[in-house]
Amino acid sequence: MNILHELYNYLSIQAGNFECGNPENLKSKCIWVSEARDHVVNITGSSPQKFEAALHWILNSNKDLGIWLRGTDLSEPVTKAEQVVCLESAHPQMGLGCRFRRAVVTAIMNLFLFFWSLVTLWGILIFLRYRWRKMEEEEQAMYEMVKKIIAVVQDHYKEWERNLERYPYVGILHVRDSLIPPQSRKKMKRVWNRAVEFLASNESRIQTESHRVAGEDMLVWRWTQPSYVSDSEH
Repeated sequence: MNILHELYNYLSIQAGNFECGNPENLKSKCIWVSEARDHVVNITGSSPQKFEAALHWILNSNKDLGIWLRGTDLSEPVTKAEQVVCLESAHPQMGLGCRFRRAVVTAIMNLFLFFWSLVTLWGILIFLRYRWRKMEEEEQAMYEMVKKIIAVVQDHYKEWERNLERYPYVGILHVRDSLIPPQSRKKMKRVWNRAVEFLASNESRIQTESHRVAGEDMLVWRWTQPSYVSDSEH
């Protein structure tokens, strides 16, 4: 038990030193088994055989002794004393000053993470509000475009009834070109496409057809409601 007690103290002190600035320039908290054996043998006056017996006792014990036995592969459990390469304390022994510094650093890191999370959430909220506003603006622009398209198609049909137009239908692209200036067509493409889809799904007075005009097939809109019906509704 004297060997285990000294081994526990030695490993916990070394692990604490490693965590608190590492004044001895340790490469790891896991101390080489030969180094740990030499220290324990020198302090306790025990033989190396008793140290090996202590390792066997740690391996076979079901108790948590606060000592981890490591092999060449740190991820694999050690089952034999011959496989032990280094020993590590599960409970580093740190001084009051070190504990205070670590507590301050931990508190600062947690505070930083807290404020960073707040900034991130605030940024997400601002982005979502921006997206909602843009969606509302696009929705309103789409409805305005639908109204303009209906007016153009209806006016074209009325002019056809007065023999001012050759055909009762008007090309979809012609309507687009008359409503949207060239420099705005790329910007308004999404609004225009949504307006076209809305008319196809929700407007019974406008019918989409395909006609051959000037030797080319094109999609056109035709106003299907006679003018006297439209006038009576108003």
